[in-house]
Amino acid sequence: MFTGIVEELGTVEALETLSSGDGGDAVRLTVRGPLVTSDAARGDSISVNGCCLTVAAGTDGQADLFTADVMHETLAKTSLGGLEPGARVNLERAVTPVTRLGGHIVQGHVDATGTVVRRTPSEHWEVVEISLTNDLERYLVPKGSITVDGISLTVVDVVSTGSTTGMSSFTVSLIPETLARTTLGFKQAGDLVNLEVDVIAKYVEKMVRT
Repeated sequence: MFTGIVEELGTVEALETLSSGDGGDAVRLTVRGPLVTSDAARGDSISVNGCCLTVAAGTDGQADLFTADVMHETLAKTSLGGLEPGARVNLERAVTPVTRLGGHIVQGHVDATGTVVRRTPSEHWEVVEISLTNDLERYLVPKGSITVDGISLTVVDVVSTGSTTGMSSFTVSLIPETLARTTLGFKQAGDLVNLEVDVIAKYVEKMVRT
């Protein structure tokens, strides 16, 4: 579990394509992140752009690198499939029992990808609009929480388009700290982002329906 408070911007060092026994593709991802690897061990969880990945190993004794195997399902349903060497990624270690919950409960289980629609800068913050599918829009409310590329953010507004396009959108306001320390500082209109809605909303929906 994570809180959506990004600890550092890491760098993708390498992607090695692997062949699995069932004919599907997998990728061995190598990421440089001096902070998150400072106490990482094999089997630990690290969030990479909001995707919970398991540390497979370090790399050739280089303490600031870790590798993780990314399966076909993850590559197909998240933006990790489009990463290339040199790409910057948001990194966060899993929480501990004494960690401050600075964001909200984040599982690292991406629900879908969205697209940056537009950015509207102002003097002290920037408003970013992001698209999402209509089936996820029902879990969003103004002032509620959503995870974008592993970042815990507060929803400003939800723009529902009904069933006409199959897509809705929402806006978030980004403070200078978020712009400087995460990938949302340089994402442009048209870029894909990973989305995870608040799991509590899903549980509430299920309980209400039963």
